[in-house]
Amino acid sequence: MSQMTKRALEASLKELLRHKPLDKITVSDLTDHCGVNRMTFYYHFKDIYDLVEWCCEEDAAQKTYDTWQQGFLQILEALRKDKAFFTSVYRSISREQLENYLYRLTYDLMMGVVEERAAGMTVRPEDKEFIANFYKFAFVGLTLDWIKNDMRQDPAQLVEQLSTLIHGDVTKALEKCRIDKS
Repeated sequence: MSQMTKRALEASLKELLRHKPLDKITVSDLTDHCGVNRMTFYYHFKDIYDLVEWCCEEDAAQKTYDTWQQGFLQILEALRKDKAFFTSVYRSISREQLENYLYRLTYDLMMGVVEERAAGMTVRPEDKEFIANFYKFAFVGLTLDWIKNDMRQDPAQLVEQLSTLIHGDVTKALEKCRIDKS
């Protein structure tokens, strides 16, 4: 029942965001729209921004992919699918929550790539983290700019441009950090 209530509140928030910005939505608006009382809301969330964070975390938990290109495309398509939600979050005071959400998703995506490419190499964990963080910041910066520009560019095209730009660069970086260089 708890997950159903949270999902209902999420759906209400996303519907309300189609008509007004996040900073104009109140807990009363949300509970009225959802058909629950305020205490039910506060049983699950401390405020609307806590609900926003939960929505992002739930979305992030559902990602599966085989390549970084598929993973990043999946992230962009999810953002576009809930465009009103993510655009409103981006334009509100909770933009940091969106950034943290994207950082977490993208870091996990890139760390998977780094670990895969480092197979058979001896590379210090901090070097792997640095490489993953570098790409995380680049990808999130591009994603935030894409959101700012109303998500006009086709996500597949953006992923293709990135793929062309960084082709082989993760492996090159790992080779330079390799401890067991021959």
